[in-house]
Amino acid sequence: MDRERRRLLKVLGAAGLGGLAGCTGGPTESTPTEEPTDTPTPTEASGGADGGMESTPTETSDGMEETPTATATGTPMDPTYVGMVYATGGLGDGSFNDQAQQGLYAAEEDFSVQYQESQPETTSEFSTFQRQFAQSSDPDYDLVCCIGFLQTDSLSTTSENFPDQNFMLVDSVVDAPNVANYTFREHEGSYLVGQLAGLLTTQDFEAGAGATTGDSTNVGFVGGVESDLIRKFEAGYTAGVKAASEDVDVITSYVGGFSDPAGGQEAALAMYNSGADIVYHAAGNTGTGVFQAAQDQGKFAIGVDRDQSVTKESFQDVILASMVKRVDTAVYSAIEAQVNGNFPGGSITTLGLAEDGVDIVYGQQLGSEIPEDVKDPVAESRQAIVDGDISVPTDPGNV
Repeated sequence: MDRERRRLLKVLGAAGLGGLAGCTGGPTESTPTEEPTDTPTPTEASGGADGGMESTPTETSDGMEETPTATATGTPMDPTYVGMVYATGGLGDGSFNDQAQQGLYAAEEDFSVQYQESQPETTSEFSTFQRQFAQSSDPDYDLVCCIGFLQTDSLSTTSENFPDQNFMLVDSVVDAPNVANYTFREHEGSYLVGQLAGLLTTQDFEAGAGATTGDSTNVGFVGGVESDLIRKFEAGYTAGVKAASEDVDVITSYVGGFSDPAGGQEAALAMYNSGADIVYHAAGNTGTGVFQAAQDQGKFAIGVDRDQSVTKESFQDVILASMVKRVDTAVYSAIEAQVNGNFPGGSITTLGLAEDGVDIVYGQQLGSEIPEDVKDPVAESRQAIVDGDISVPTDPGNV
């Protein structure tokens, strides 16, 4: 069966929530947009850490050959079952959730992994999906991945109620022996895009569909939910802007959610109308509205989590750069550890610039147009942060 078709059939929409209550098999598939097919089987592996091992192709019910992961003796491995509980905003955000999904896909390629995905629409649904994965007996999920800091409270309870279930959490910490926690130094990468914004806004720069005036005295930051986590993005960005020019201020707005493009557009429009040339967002799918506002006003924007000049290609003519955050690395690492039998329950793994957990990536269309007298200082700051010569604040109040 075609890999993308299998993936489509594994995605669970919120529409299926009502039918899931009380089931013992965990979250089930949503109604597919293609014609029904049989239950997906464990996907094939491409070698990964066990590359070169022998395996025997088998034929699936739709006539396609499928090669199961094999042990050194040629015996197929039992699949590792993974449940994914995404952040609100869902898949297709071109940002945080999609980056997490890339880690799942990479693990699927390298190991014998079978998975199910759930997309809560509200924070109240987190505990429902976490619990249903943990309660499932067919299949029995080996690992439940919880994406986003808003799941912390729910997971604190769920992990305690299901002590034999392994969980991983991105962007927060639950102190429990069955939870592996992955956090990031978002402020470090945000410093770099802040410095980029601060340097460019003081120049006359034109590329793609955007332009700066050279005499702007402010840039913008649009956050999703105001929280300690998103304030780290704001703090790093503001520190980078100030490192470029003390005369440039940062206008900040928190929309209140990660799935409100209209709210993001409104917030960014207000900033552009106030003289900002460049707006950075840390707001999930809300950030799509920031890109739209940049196009509407002939200004620039900076993306987050993934290279959004690729994932939001229609806006690449205004996206200067993105602060990438390797959520995919966290998801992949947790699944790999589970597959190898050394799941790091109770641990905290933190990824920053030094660990390639965050970074600046210049836009596909505009990156080559950004002058070297801007890129060079940003590169120097990157190395200085890695070397410990620059300490980036995590609270905007300390900038």
